[in-house]
Amino acid sequence: MRLVKQLGAVGAVMVAGGLAVGAAGGSWVLTLVLGVATAVLALLAYGWVVRRTERRRAVEVALHGAGAAAARGAALGAAMFVVVVGVITVLGGYRVEGWGSATAAAGLLGLAVAASVTEELVFRGVLFRVVEERAGTVGALVLTSVLFGAMHLLNPHASVWGAVAIAVEAGGMLGAAYAATRTLWLPIGLHAAWNFTASGVFGTEVSGAGVASGLLDGVTSGPVLLSGGAFGPEASLPAVLTGIVLTVLFLRLAHRRGRVVTRRGRTARVATTATV
Repeated sequence: MRLVKQLGAVGAVMVAGGLAVGAAGGSWVLTLVLGVATAVLALLAYGWVVRRTERRRAVEVALHGAGAAAARGAALGAAMFVVVVGVITVLGGYRVEGWGSATAAAGLLGLAVAASVTEELVFRGVLFRVVEERAGTVGALVLTSVLFGAMHLLNPHASVWGAVAIAVEAGGMLGAAYAATRTLWLPIGLHAAWNFTASGVFGTEVSGAGVASGLLDGVTSGPVLLSGGAFGPEASLPAVLTGIVLTVLFLRLAHRRGRVVTRRGRTARVATTATV
């Protein structure tokens, strides 16, 4: 029941926020405001339902240290995409055809914040934690990564390869980031910055969602393994390899900190305080 209640509380905000943003009619101001509002409400709902169902404070979204952790995650997410798009550019798969729109980019920031917060709360805050208690860290990482990738099959320009790429590079990396730090703020920052840098800065497709319009008028071309095709650079080989490298690094960090849960009833003690 705990799983159902937590997913229900956060999921309700996610759905309502998505409907509200969809009804914004393309207004960048409304999209930005509603996106941020959705994120805030989702965090409040998560904190409330965790207190009700687990009788504890949701320390993984505690405000103390949140800014620093989110900023580190954002820096990592932006740098990661810059590296990926740089490799794709050098290999001839990305070019800039002109300037885009600053207002459109602002609207995309709202979308990135809403998506990163709600998805991290659902997949890492709820699913990862619950599954980890029974199947251990590796089991939780595998299951949540598969589900995270499968969710992106609902996007307009989705592809099976794109979903697999998301599962491997993003699902694994974000889950490992949470396991290493035990705070959701770092994966939230990483997730938001990756999405915003992809769409809001470089003007590329994000997970086949059909919202590629940012500061730059960017165009990708070439084989899917190079550019990611209609799904966007996330389905490119450079993105997958970069995600795998970061996943391994985060898992090694989690192991060194004693935060890898082996199986139910026999775990490495997981610290209740966040470490970035």
